[in-house]
Amino acid sequence: MRFSDFLAAEWKPALGCTEPGSIAYAAASAAAQADGPILAVQLLCDPRIYKNCYAVGIPHSGHQVGIRWALAIGALLPDPSAKLEVFKQVNADLLGDAKRLIDSGAITVEVARERAELLVDCRVVRAGGIGRAVIEREHTRLVRLERDGQLVSSASVEASRGEQSSPREEIGRLPFESLLDLARTATPADREELRRGAELNLAIARHGLTLFPRPFMDLIGVDPLTRISRLVCAGVYARMCGEEFVVMSLAGSGNKGIVASVPLALWGREIGASQEQIDTALALACLATSSTTQHLGTLSAVCGCSNAAGIGLAAGLVLLQGGGPKEISLAVNNMVGNVTGMICDGAKIGCALKTMTSVDAAFRAASLAVCGIGIPVSDGIVGVDGKESLENLEQIATRGMNAVDEQILEIMQAKLRRDA
Repeated sequence: MRFSDFLAAEWKPALGCTEPGSIAYAAASAAAQADGPILAVQLLCDPRIYKNCYAVGIPHSGHQVGIRWALAIGALLPDPSAKLEVFKQVNADLLGDAKRLIDSGAITVEVARERAELLVDCRVVRAGGIGRAVIEREHTRLVRLERDGQLVSSASVEASRGEQSSPREEIGRLPFESLLDLARTATPADREELRRGAELNLAIARHGLTLFPRPFMDLIGVDPLTRISRLVCAGVYARMCGEEFVVMSLAGSGNKGIVASVPLALWGREIGASQEQIDTALALACLATSSTTQHLGTLSAVCGCSNAAGIGLAAGLVLLQGGGPKEISLAVNNMVGNVTGMICDGAKIGCALKTMTSVDAAFRAASLAVCGIGIPVSDGIVGVDGKESLENLEQIATRGMNAVDEQILEIMQAKLRRDA
């Protein structure tokens, strides 16, 4: 694999949370298959898409939140080709039409409770026909597009491509030594793209600081590690509120992109690392984040920002501070032995605090690892090395915590019934 291919697949710009973006992209794709007034918008989705759209803000919407708004807005968008940046097309007139769709009861959502992988199956009924778009496994992986029940030919091409092994799947099979070797093959164009993404993520982080109250800001002080973790928190807070900033997402998550890139860019400058060293550390962080995401799933019962991006960040910090594969493995052990079990209860502003926790944990894990200290295999779920620890983490996240999402879904739906 070329690092360029990995970057093209996993390092993507996104406006707003990627789950509402995926839903809006599917709704826009389905709506584009017919003409006339919209009569109904129907969604079938997996539980994790549902929970991640439950309380997250939507950009350019006047701070509207939730899955019904994502569906209504998406069905009215004129151009689905923008994919995860579709919310750029939202305007006041479109919002008014979206509200009328919601108020009329035209929006319906069903949850496929048994579905373990990402699913967005959207049907838009218009006066002139019915369109359907199906996204599976990844946020923009359109596997089926229908017009009046008939398959649109271009969708079959997308589906056939999707059957091939994805870059994330390939990365998930590689040892840390190979990930490090691959990170070092980044071309000048790759490095420029990494820097562009880091600057996008730094921009929303700096903007996010303006949204916090003075007492929180006073806690930042002059300590660089505290300042960095607060900046990450601010960026994620702004993004989850629906602030109108494009970020560079990583492995399907903008929050993962912020967690992996902002600390490395700032800490690298703090310790006097060269730009080339920072680029390579970020390349490794991206690879390790995607590898961990492959173990957990695109969406998971555990917090991906802590358990995937936090691990990726720890790996990048080790490299930035002179460590190699052995120390990276120790850092992964330290992260798995620390943050495993932090649940994902959907995308929302509370994610900001979780990401701050993950950044703090990553710095501790990396600092200990560079000194040769790692949680030993005798402790709990920690493996003989980082790779085995990731395999154990996968068992916890995909098998041991199966009931967690069911309970989260029940709590969310009970809150909806109570507030109705």
